[in-house]
Amino acid sequence: MKPKTFLPSLTALVLALLTAACNRPEARLPEQSTAVQEAAHIYPDYRGIVIPPNIAPLNIQVRSAGTAYVGCIEGAGRQVLAAASADGKLCFDSLEWRGLLEANKGRDLTVTLYARRDSGWVRFPAYTLTVAAEPIDRYLSYRLIEPSYELYRQLGLYQRDLQGFDVHTIYENNRSYSDADNHCVNCHNYQNYSTRRMLFHVRAKHGGTVFIDGGKAVKMNMKCDSVLSNSVYPSWHPQRNWVVFSSNQTGQTFHMIDHDKIEVVDYGSDLVFYDADKQQISNILKTEAELETFPCWSPDGLKVFYCSAHVPEFAGTTAQQRQDIITRICRQVRYNLMSISFDPATGTFGQPQTEVDCAAMERSCAVPRVSPDGRYVLFTLADFGQFHIWHSSSDLYVKDLATGEVRPLEAANSKGVDSYHTWSSNGRWIVFSSRRDDGSYTRPYIAYFDTKGQAHKAFILPQADPEQNLLLTKSYNVPELTRDAVSISSEKLKECIYADDRTGKVTYRKNP
Repeated sequence: MKPKTFLPSLTALVLALLTAACNRPEARLPEQSTAVQEAAHIYPDYRGIVIPPNIAPLNIQVRSAGTAYVGCIEGAGRQVLAAASADGKLCFDSLEWRGLLEANKGRDLTVTLYARRDSGWVRFPAYTLTVAAEPIDRYLSYRLIEPSYELYRQLGLYQRDLQGFDVHTIYENNRSYSDADNHCVNCHNYQNYSTRRMLFHVRAKHGGTVFIDGGKAVKMNMKCDSVLSNSVYPSWHPQRNWVVFSSNQTGQTFHMIDHDKIEVVDYGSDLVFYDADKQQISNILKTEAELETFPCWSPDGLKVFYCSAHVPEFAGTTAQQRQDIITRICRQVRYNLMSISFDPATGTFGQPQTEVDCAAMERSCAVPRVSPDGRYVLFTLADFGQFHIWHSSSDLYVKDLATGEVRPLEAANSKGVDSYHTWSSNGRWIVFSSRRDDGSYTRPYIAYFDTKGQAHKAFILPQADPEQNLLLTKSYNVPELTRDAVSISSEKLKECIYADDRTGKVTYRKNP
């Protein structure tokens, strides 16, 4: 029997949602209602948040007792109504919603919810939404992946239009349950919030790194005898056709008894520099007792931020010995936030500098990202290690590069995992992965970051069906914002990926 594929099931889900939306009851405010003190139980929790003026409708499900529901959102003399039957799903009209947000930039909206009960209609206490003046970049890219650890099965890269609910498939693997042709795609990255230049990795069958430049795709074999391992965790230079990677030897271990399910560890990692025009790769930092990973360019292209852990036990050891060592000491390995200067005229790097001594705090950092204005470095902190998407202790932090202050983003963080993150191109929004809903699946959350450097309460990515985030049994991975949509077709990407005989090979360049 032919196995079911992900795409048809996703299409069927979208059609079902559209059909359900068309069959919503007519929305009218109750002529009479009784105020109650109990707050409405809603999902998602959209109370007291700041939203972009170009975000999709915040559809919700009212879970308080009732047989029918009405929601009213109003501000600046405008209002949008939605009604629901017993399922409580309030889905707002997209055109009316867009007009409401446009008329209320920089203002508060009032949300009032009603439920029909045996005694008649009740009215819950109203709450507010704030519409920011600044928009969010229109497109969000991500990978959807099952929470498994061994098979590259039914996964892909997708791009969501945040103004609505349309999802575009960038690329999907072959979706086979048993075919040895299975391969993984990961680490999608864009240059300066534009899809004109982008890349992603392919692992296992048809392995390589796919570079897209102006609609043309090429696949490169990034392996080189002088480089430690595969190149991962890329960051494009903001202007030039240069990419920094870390070259990592990575393994995973499973906990026998632990709240966190898995531990992903590096037993070797260096920083490398790639000139895509010349197809040349070189080492930036190549050390035995230091683990360097997660590089990220500053917006001016004159500095690279990264994470580094000192592991003296690694000196003079083989790869197999390092695997044994890291398994024993992984909870003691802590990464500091580092930076290294870069001279674009000579293509040379300076000496490493410590930005935050996380080890002294008995914490460990991962994924530094610099705000577009160069003022803040956003990163995650957890108790140890660097693969924080599995660490329940992971939270978002910023370093203010003007004052040196390091602090958590308390309003955006949760008791669950808050990890991989991206800035909007105007620096007013961050999108990050969180497992706060159930501890198992990562889902994208959005938070406003104001001009004073303060983050606000985060909210989950809006969906046409407010329950969709909970019903989809896949994790959103590596959220990345862009101003424009990916234009190259998935068919062209597949042709590039499967053409193994045309895979390019990088050459090694010694540092000057």
